[in-house]
Amino acid sequence: MRVDTKDICATIAYLIGVRKHIVKECFDEECHDLLESLYQNQDATTIRYLCKLRTTLMLKFKKTDDEMRFNLKNINRLDWYDADNIKQLEKWGYEIIKVNYRSEKYALDFSKLIHDNIDKCSELFPDWVNWEYIKDLFIIPGYTKKGVLVSEFKKYMENIEYYPFQMYIHWIPTDCGSIIYSDGKFLNTIYKMHNDVFTDTSKFKDAHEETKNNIYDFINDSYKTAIAVDCENSDVYKLYGVLKNLNQDELSKIEKIVLYDDSHTSSGWDWIYKFTNIPVEHIEVERVMDQKSLVDIKMTAGVCKDYYENGISSFILVSSDSDYWGLISSLPKAHFLVMYEYQKCGQAIKQALSERDIYYCSIDDFCTGNIEELKKAVLINILEKYLPDFLYLNAKELAQHIYQEARIDASENEIQNFYNRYIKTLRLKIDDDGNAKLEITK
Repeated sequence: MRVDTKDICATIAYLIGVRKHIVKECFDEECHDLLESLYQNQDATTIRYLCKLRTTLMLKFKKTDDEMRFNLKNINRLDWYDADNIKQLEKWGYEIIKVNYRSEKYALDFSKLIHDNIDKCSELFPDWVNWEYIKDLFIIPGYTKKGVLVSEFKKYMENIEYYPFQMYIHWIPTDCGSIIYSDGKFLNTIYKMHNDVFTDTSKFKDAHEETKNNIYDFINDSYKTAIAVDCENSDVYKLYGVLKNLNQDELSKIEKIVLYDDSHTSSGWDWIYKFTNIPVEHIEVERVMDQKSLVDIKMTAGVCKDYYENGISSFILVSSDSDYWGLISSLPKAHFLVMYEYQKCGQAIKQALSERDIYYCSIDDFCTGNIEELKKAVLINILEKYLPDFLYLNAKELAQHIYQEARIDASENEIQNFYNRYIKTLRLKIDDDGNAKLEITK
């Protein structure tokens, strides 16, 4: 059993201006670190404050207009607007308070400010999400045309119970429960709104707490634990998804991760040590014959050495290769937990593990939607390698090739986002000595 993540929903809730205590109540348990980063992000907070102003104006449109018209009050002097938010926006350089204004003009101003600044928040979302679909929730198309804002106002007021926590977003209000209940529901809803379908559930599905608790119990019941990884038979990005989505305090009890690697595997293994606090040993196994890998033999020898010489009593084996049953059965006093991939592991080895009461789980069950930091590092590293020959290459074909070389399965939209963000924005830099080189805008 797997559960939906809430990272994207937490970000949306913050941006559209959902009250902070509700955001914390709904998302803090799963997304505490993410929310802390959003609170400190000026671009995110700018959009949040502007969305709060727009929603409040819609809810209090006539009342606001009457106060400005008859009592000569401006919005910073009206109790239903957050004066501190307005003051902060103006401190950041956004002109909010205007003299001789009415509600209609403020509605235009707020919509323009959101329109002009929403793209600054695009990097809050991963490349695998279509940013245009998210952006559409904030921007009212043709808002300067007569009647457009009036139409949106009427639609909102007539269907307010269908808007998330009654905060305004630009969408076709539907009785579907909360659109920001989970990432899966949110993505399915906004993609459907654009006659599209989001199919990669690995991006928003994470392992159940029971699976995670079994891993924590294994670590806590052990004297010393190490993770041994068969890099030939494991996906580096899925493994990082495991490490990313487990409790970091529990993982800190692990002695080390040992990567048994071959020259033909993904370059992503060279980067994993930068994104975990667990010590990493990267053992690259040379081939005596090109067609024969020696990773399995080297890993078997390494695990035995750690058990007999280094006092490690428990091992989390990351591999789908049934050959490691020989290793497991040869160390009857050692404790093992096995992580495999569904498509690479047969039923026979699972049956053998069950008969020995050895817990096993799939790294496919863990979310891969929040591992952009590793993927970006690998992709940028490969892109940098091709910069000297860039002028002789087709840029779009290069983007496809980089993903293939990194061994990252990605949608065309994700590849296009990488192309737009990092390849199309390459710029020429000339140093003081007149030497020119291409530079990546990160």
